[in-house]
Order: sequence, then C-alpha cells, then structure tokens
Amino acid sequence: MKPLDHLEHLDKHLVDELAQVARETVRDELREQTRKQRRKAALYAASGALALYAGAALALAVGLALALGLPDWAAALITAVILGALAYVLRGMARPSRPGQDHAAGTAAGGHSARRSAGEAVGGMPYPPPVPPAPPAGADTPGPVPPRPSEAPDVPHRGV
Repeated sequence: MKPLDHLEHLDKHLVDELAQVARETVRDELREQTRKQRRKAALYAASGALALYAGAALALAVGLALALGLPDWAAALITAVILGALAYVLRGMARPSRPGQDHAAGTAAGGHSARRSAGEAVGGMPYPPPVPPAPPAGADTPGPVPPRPSEAPDVPHRGV
C-alpha cells in the first residue's frame, strides 16, 4: 500500500460530502424562490378574479341605468356594444403593430409573418427593423440598369 492511498479515499469522501451540501443548498434556495413566486401568482390570480367581478358589476350598473329610460333588451344591447368597443380598443392597444400589416407582409407557415421569421433567423433579432412607409426622396424613379460586364460567361461576345 502506498503512503498516499488513504488521502485519495479522504478526498473522495470530501468531494461527495461537498456535492451533497451543494445539492441541499440549491434545493432549499429553489424551494424558497418557488414558494415566493407561488404566493405572488396566487395574489395576481385573486386580483384578476376580483377585477373581473368588478367589471361585471359595472356593466350591470350601466345596463340597469340605461334600462330606466329604454326597454330592457335595448339597454342590454347598448351595454354589450359598449363592452365590445372597449374590448376592441384594448386589443388594439395591446398589439405592437396594426392588424393589416401582417397580411401585407405575408404569412409564413405556423402563423408567423415571413419578415418576422427571417428577422429572427438573421442575428437573432426578435422583430424586424422598422420599414419606412415610402422610399426616400429622389428615389421615386429607378435609374437605368447598368450593363453587365462583357467578361460574364453568360453574355455573348459581339464583334464590333
């Protein structure tokens, strides 16, 4: 037996113990973070549910107020139209671009626009750079196309 063999066993034992302590520390830290995030998510969910009920109560109040001077069906219809218009406006505010822009750019497979998927593929950009609505001034009419060089293999040579 070599004189350092007992140290090798000791090193292996220390490495195993250190790995076990590191695993327990990381596990405890993740457990604590998860507990905090779970509580925060529950509070957001409760807040959203209460906001939904508050919105329903407001819509009911608007409908009842309109029903004082109108038939019930007309008050309900007007309330529905108001809520629909508000939903449409909020949806428009949530979108970064106009809805017609995706149709003009073309849609690739999977529902993503072709320009967006190409922009993500090149350079990892999450969205393409903005495109000006009109060409720059002075570029209204393209100039003449320059002739191809005569040394190109697909251009026949003519004797002059």
